[in-house]
Amino acid sequence: MTTSNPTAPVSPSLVIIRGNSGSGKTTAAREVRRRFGRGAALLEQDYLRRTVLREHDSAHIQPVAPAFITATARAALDLGYHVILEGILHTERYATELHQLIDNHAGPVAVFYLEVSFDETVRRHLGREEPIPVTPDEMRRWYTHRDLLDVPGETVIPETSTLEQTVTTILHASGLTHATPQTPCPRRCRHCTRESDQTAATAVVS
Repeated sequence: MTTSNPTAPVSPSLVIIRGNSGSGKTTAAREVRRRFGRGAALLEQDYLRRTVLREHDSAHIQPVAPAFITATARAALDLGYHVILEGILHTERYATELHQLIDNHAGPVAVFYLEVSFDETVRRHLGREEPIPVTPDEMRRWYTHRDLLDVPGETVIPETSTLEQTVTTILHASGLTHATPQTPCPRRCRHCTRESDQTAATAVVS
């Protein structure tokens, strides 16, 4: 029988948020990280693939992005960051690397899929404050119905879920609601300590 060591370091959490373009995954992921605060790394597929690598998302070129994105996630986890990874992350190209990332992570893992119909993704795209220059025909080529990663405990969030409900579900189901930062900045940084003290003082006054 093994006994737990209460002083042993706790592995950080890996949170994966997937869904079609226009499903709301990026907005939800950013809000989850904002509410958690420092100590959580937000990795956005579009930024890493389009901006960092400038690579087309095609299965015909043996893309580098899947390995690059999951390696970035592993590096952040190894450094003690909770990781919030978001993107379409099509299983056709990303399933193998994502499964390896999940299987090799010793800490908590939570996977979410935002299930939104094609018509709703188009409506949301057209309603953006800063529209993305894509046509419904282009979006249809990207759209994949219920492209689940098929891992234990994968949570499917329906399109009827509001942003507040989605963020709350992700925070609670992933355990981030009660998780503590493990990286040096929020744990030992003078600035973070000052912010924490100011927040505590405000709470006492109110």
